[in-house]
Amino acid sequence: MKHKIKNAFTLLELMVVIGIIAILVALGATSYSTAQKKARDSRRQSDLSTAQKTLEQCYSVNNFEYPDVSVSSGTISATCPAPNDSITFSIIDPLNSGTYVYALTESTPVGTTYSITADLETSTTDASVTQQQ
Repeated sequence: MKHKIKNAFTLLELMVVIGIIAILVALGATSYSTAQKKARDSRRQSDLSTAQKTLEQCYSVNNFEYPDVSVSSGTISATCPAPNDSITFSIIDPLNSGTYVYALTESTPVGTTYSITADLETSTTDASVTQQQ
């Protein structure tokens, strides 16, 4: 009696391959998620730096006072009257559910100190910029 050789995969081989693929997908998804969080945090820190530079520019042309800033739903915007044109900036949290906190702190004279803080996703400490003239 001749035995026919069947060219096929066993159930065990298929389950091992499916298990390996599932592990690789899980690792890839975790790495991708972490990379996205780091990219958003980098954007937040860059936005804080941009806001700080703009506020310093406003400070120098606005009789040495920082402008009033509006904060709404993770967005900070400000308009500073300048001699020739107004200076404006707006930063929006990349996740839209994140928050920026801006405060003109109580100081003498008023409007000479500010603080901007952003919640970071990959760190327990927040990113912030503060200036006191």
